[in-house]
Amino acid sequence: MKNIYITDLDHTFLRSDLSISDYTKKIWNAHSPEAILGIATARTYKKTAQFLKGVHVTAPMILLDGALIATVDKKIIDTKFLSKEEGDVIIDVGAKLGIYPFVLSLVGDDLSEAFSYSTTLNSYQCEIIKRYANDDHTSQHKNLRAMQRNFKIVYMADEAILVELKSELESLFGGSLKYILAPEAYMGCHFLTILHKDADKAHGIRSVSEAVGFDLEKLTVFGDNYNDIGMFELANQAVAVANAQDGVKAKADIVLPHTNDEDGVAHYLEGLLDG
Repeated sequence: MKNIYITDLDHTFLRSDLSISDYTKKIWNAHSPEAILGIATARTYKKTAQFLKGVHVTAPMILLDGALIATVDKKIIDTKFLSKEEGDVIIDVGAKLGIYPFVLSLVGDDLSEAFSYSTTLNSYQCEIIKRYANDDHTSQHKNLRAMQRNFKIVYMADEAILVELKSELESLFGGSLKYILAPEAYMGCHFLTILHKDADKAHGIRSVSEAVGFDLEKLTVFGDNYNDIGMFELANQAVAVANAQDGVKAKADIVLPHTNDEDGVAHYLEGLLDG
């Protein structure tokens, strides 16, 4: 049975400038004849497809933190949605604290995505929106509301206010939702991501395993942040890049000497080719 390699994107496979080096593409693609190659990311399908031009992906992709499992050619394998009712309550609780989220939703069965946000933005969100200036799936709303099928709701702010928001949401929803609070490595803030309770990379890997038919004993995963820990716990080999969060490194079987900007994943995979 083939080995399986699944990597996170941001701060793991992607460099900090959101590029993938020719070296990384070459080494990654060299494994495609004898391995199953996959991606597990918080990113949308559209952004992921843009980043992965020239990169071989042979397994369904785990997208939006596991809320969407889809193939490169847009075949949907699995979805985990927040309802409109849940989404609107989440938005209203944040509004009472003076913060508003990004809402990522599915608006068509052809993987048409919506990225909705409020006219009230903090400085961190403004930086993110600049990166989406030319995207046609973004929309700004004075009265932000959720859609019918929401993949996830994401807040960006200082840690203290997100801790308070998370506590408020847990008191309302308990364990019926998933809450991921994690630092953003380069902007000096934190993210709070709210998802369906079964939307995570670990559930995503199980969905991909069922779709492709691979053995978890043959699985190696690469990551850097707390949303990667679930797949670390499932994989036979969990590999953290050198720039990973300390808590993630503690869960890894291997901590690489190279960062994402030093092509850490590719260096590890090249060692396997040489072996």
